[in-house]
Amino acid sequence: MRVSIASAALLGLAFRAAAIDPIVTKGSKFFNSKTGEQFFIKGVAYQPDIESTSQVRDPLADKAICTRDLPFLKDMGVNAIRVYQTEPFGNHDDCMKMLSDAGIYVLLDLSTPTETINRETPTYDVDLYGYYKQKIDTFGEYDNILGFFAGNEVTNAVNNTDASAFVKAVIRDTRSYIKEKGLSIPVGYAANDDADIRWQLQTYFDCGSTDEQAEFLAINLYEWCGDDATFETSGYADVVKNATGWDIPYILGEYGCNAIRPRTFTEIASIYGSDMTDVFSGGFVYEYVEEANGYGLVEVSGSKATKTEDYANFKTALAAAKPSGVKMSSYSPSGKQQTCPKVGSDYHWVASSTLPPTPSNATCECMMKSLSCTSKLTAMPTSASDLKSFGQNVGQIFGTVCASIDCGDVSTDASKGEYGKYSGCNALQRVSWVVNAWYENERMVDGSCDFDGFATTAKPSLSDDSSCSSQKDSSSSSSGSSSHTSGSNSDDSEDDSSSGASRAGVVSAAAAAIIAAALF
Repeated sequence: MRVSIASAALLGLAFRAAAIDPIVTKGSKFFNSKTGEQFFIKGVAYQPDIESTSQVRDPLADKAICTRDLPFLKDMGVNAIRVYQTEPFGNHDDCMKMLSDAGIYVLLDLSTPTETINRETPTYDVDLYGYYKQKIDTFGEYDNILGFFAGNEVTNAVNNTDASAFVKAVIRDTRSYIKEKGLSIPVGYAANDDADIRWQLQTYFDCGSTDEQAEFLAINLYEWCGDDATFETSGYADVVKNATGWDIPYILGEYGCNAIRPRTFTEIASIYGSDMTDVFSGGFVYEYVEEANGYGLVEVSGSKATKTEDYANFKTALAAAKPSGVKMSSYSPSGKQQTCPKVGSDYHWVASSTLPPTPSNATCECMMKSLSCTSKLTAMPTSASDLKSFGQNVGQIFGTVCASIDCGDVSTDASKGEYGKYSGCNALQRVSWVVNAWYENERMVDGSCDFDGFATTAKPSLSDDSSCSSQKDSSSSSSGSSSHTSGSNSDDSEDDSSSGASRAGVVSAAAAAIIAAALF
């Protein structure tokens, strides 16, 4: 495990003997911490439950799924899987041990479709940060966790580059939290390959303060299509050139163009050969399960799985890959940190290098104690219809109030690096601040704290909020806000108390999108 012996004893985790050597980063490369050999990821994107549902599907909490799929993963020769959707609430011991015993590492996305930075209306609040910390709490103890992705293609076009400031804040805060827990797990980012913003994205996540930069970068690349493609004609050569000389590891977060099927995976010879191994540390083929988009290596149905035409070709190509690396002891990093991209529409980049502050429950709870008018709701609605109605109400409130009153304390402008002191509070806390601002502006006359039944008066326990900005959460705090928090996920089901994680304080992405659109 990635904890010291003293920490393991303190946490009561010493009984979990490490079955697999931890992987560490040094400069622009990954290494086996025990043998000192350079580590190259031979991975597959793994999200085997393709059931059509609005719920997050966590394959690592389902022993039957892992038992079904492990023989295929071992047979194809992968040493890592990338899992996009997991939850911190179930029991993952069986699956993680099976994978560890098989020598397979796990790279996890912290986000899910329901807990994420929304690229169109980005916010980063106490509930989302609390969810990420819960996931780190749950998975950080396993010896085969290779790393975490703080985001996947959050910025994917010129018109949403501001969202990257919020993702980079997640990197800063989750890195700090992991360090506080005595762990050594890198946090990175997976970018899409958009020629208009490719360079800006890469440099942004490797610039600024060291504790804010990504510890590794991935690019999702689908340019090598068919047997006629080459390292040069596919554009892979350009990607490698752009990543040469950097100070952090680079991997392929996804690869495997399927314009021509069956795929023969001729790019694997370059990925694990002299064309790329000086710069890239392998990657993840997309993907394990066959879906409607036609990228799968395996078709699954219940407890059964069968190989697709691509399976044998991938297995053969991967088996032939024999990457040659360097020893950690003889490697002297020489890469350089990047300069932040220029900000402005002329540069196709508007995310400031000044990041949102770390969301603080203590700050938000303090602010709530100073209000004389708040939302009547103490939890976010969960049904789609209620969320829509709530979003409309919030939009009307913000439109009315912020047209005549400065709402800067709960607003953000990532292009200018300006973030209100309560912009990291959750949606109900922010709208409560707004209705209170109106109430005070109207000198608290009767009826000015009603908003058609949305709000109600309250008796503040603090005379003002002057001390709130300085309030900080204790290092042990890992859940969402406890005062006027949002409700649990819309996919809330049986909770596993043994996980030590609470579903309280988690905002679904559907809710976040509606609220963010109204608030900003």
